[in-house]
Amino acid sequence: MATLHELVDYCDRLLQADAFQDYCPNGLQVEGRGEVRLVVSGVTACQALIDAAAEAGADLLLVHHGFFWKGEPQPLVGMKGRRIRRLIESGMSLLAYHLPLDAHEALGNNAQLAERLGLHPEGRLDEQGIGWMGRVEAETSLAELAAHVAQALGREPLAIDGGGHPIRRIGWCSGAAQSWIDRAADAGLDAFLSGEISEQTVHVARERGIHYLACGHHATERYGVQALGAHLAAEFGLEHRFIDIDNPV
Repeated sequence: MATLHELVDYCDRLLQADAFQDYCPNGLQVEGRGEVRLVVSGVTACQALIDAAAEAGADLLLVHHGFFWKGEPQPLVGMKGRRIRRLIESGMSLLAYHLPLDAHEALGNNAQLAERLGLHPEGRLDEQGIGWMGRVEAETSLAELAAHVAQALGREPLAIDGGGHPIRRIGWCSGAAQSWIDRAADAGLDAFLSGEISEQTVHVARERGIHYLACGHHATERYGVQALGAHLAAEFGLEHRFIDIDNPV
């Protein structure tokens, strides 16, 4: 068992939450009961995850996608009101880390993605360390890499051929980082992997000669919260459970 604020302070320091310019507040977003025994983690604080965590008796819900995004309506009404009402009524806290959880060198989404895909990190694509680059285990084709990703993540990626060349050096960034394909091309990489794809991504890949794999926003961001939740359980003697609310995007 640990106190809520012990956990929040620990995570804020571990993930260096204050160091990131983000689209949402990182850290404690909804404060519930003061003691924590069970942490439930999940990708997005949707109603289905909140309900499942409350039914499991969670004291703390740990997510990658929380609330209060820039540019969205602020009133706590409708869908957002129902979500927060359920959190408060259950006494459960909401702890959310967005970019800090993408960037962490060991527990982050991109570190965990590299581990599952057998990628070898060799550097970063930006100063905050959100986008990663490195190499594959052995030279491979786009088709072979796509099949490997499908097996590792349980989802068939959309693969865009950037010219038929083999893949040795690769960049990756989980979630909606398709616009980072230009950074990957500037770095001379053979391929770039992210979660989503836009119409223009196809043309950039073809014209700049870099393969692109869209592997699913949800599919590429399931692993950071699991790693952080497991870490907290080991560090503080807590119970941790990951609940996956499937999302095809």
